Amino acid sequence: MSTPDFFRARLDAMIDMNHPLAILAQRFPWREIESILAPRFARQEREGKMVATDDWFGSTLQIAGGARPHAGRHRLPIRLMVALLLLKHTYNESDESVVERWAQDVYFQYFSGQEYFEPRKPCDPTQMGRFRTAIGEAGLAEILARTVNTAVAFKAITAGELETVIVDTTVQEKAIAHPTDSRLLEVARVKLVQQAKRAGISLKQTFQKEGKELRRRAGGYAHARQFKRLRKTVNRQRTIVGKLGREIERKMDGLPEEMKGSLRTWLERATRLIKQQVKDKNKLYALHAPEVECISKGKAKNSYEFGVKSSLAVTHKKGLIVGAKTFPDNPYDGHSLADQIEQTNIILMDQGVKVKTVYADLGYRGVDESLDTATVIHRGKIKSLDKRQKINLKRRQAIEPVIGHLKTDHGMRRCCKQF
Repeated sequence: MSTPDFFRARLDAMIDMNHPLAILAQRFPWREIESILAPRFARQEREGKMVATDDWFGSTLQIAGGARPHAGRHRLPIRLMVALLLLKHTYNESDESVVERWAQDVYFQYFSGQEYFEPRKPCDPTQMGRFRTAIGEAGLAEILARTVNTAVAFKAITAGELETVIVDTTVQEKAIAHPTDSRLLEVARVKLVQQAKRAGISLKQTFQKEGKELRRRAGGYAHARQFKRLRKTVNRQRTIVGKLGREIERKMDGLPEEMKGSLRTWLERATRLIKQQVKDKNKLYALHAPEVECISKGKAKNSYEFGVKSSLAVTHKKGLIVGAKTFPDNPYDGHSLADQIEQTNIILMDQGVKVKTVYADLGYRGVDESLDTATVIHRGKIKSLDKRQKINLKRRQAIEPVIGHLKTDHGMRRCCKQF
């Protein structure tokens, strides 16, 4: 506790201590989370590089950039960043809006560990993205595990209820524009020109004027359903991107390896974009997010969605989320079940329980052999189920409103983050 301030009132004297955030701030295991995440932010030893230096006595080799760096500003408190991350998703805020609201809301500040009101933003919004990148998927799983532990400590759920879960998959859409060939090729042209300029490569021609004109004409031809002219325009765009790519490849020989690696990444994506056809699999739908897939979930409103398949596990009785994981490359639902159960068991490790029963839909048929301890129950086994299992199977649909609330009220509708 800090030294008392005579001229300022403490937050606990200004707020209602029965508010949910005030109660949760006192019961949440903040010190445990800080001890788990702190090693991820420790300054790491860096290996030095041998650099040749010339002096009066000739050329010598010296180690440069070694040892542990000590420069830089002090990091922000881990509790503050974890609290901002929890508040962001609880109240469906963005990185920008949650830091602005934090400067106005006394309950947000008390939940973050502040003792006195601070009329300023706690950090720059971009630091939240860096924090998510630093802790990674494992760090987020640790935070979810402590949330489950807190729910058990509050007696909101019993440890025995964690053994029975419902699992289902959904699509988390990526915040990308609709992927038309003409637009993607124009973006590829712009990116290649930018990367070449950044690397110091002088291009014969950037095709800036022609590229914009071709993009405009392609949109007009598509709207007028003049598909022959549209194909001719798109083929010209492919030719332009191919010319730029080959010129960059010829002129990148003398560049440093780090710069070559960045250029190769964009050249590979541009080449992949040029060669892909309408019926191809593993198509590229966004240059900045190559993990995006076109996924069809059989919905009448949206016949297909552009994003990444996500799996959720919730408790059967209370609907508490005990597992969440993304699966790139759009695998079959049943092939994702073993990894989802493994993650859920790791999250429930502190409670000393493991998942024993999984209720799922027919997309999880034929995967019983891949699970060691859990039993999968779905509608395809209806003849072999007892009376209690048939009754519990009727609650399989309880995960659907949980997914709906996550998308509508907690920021899972579209992923706008770039990690």
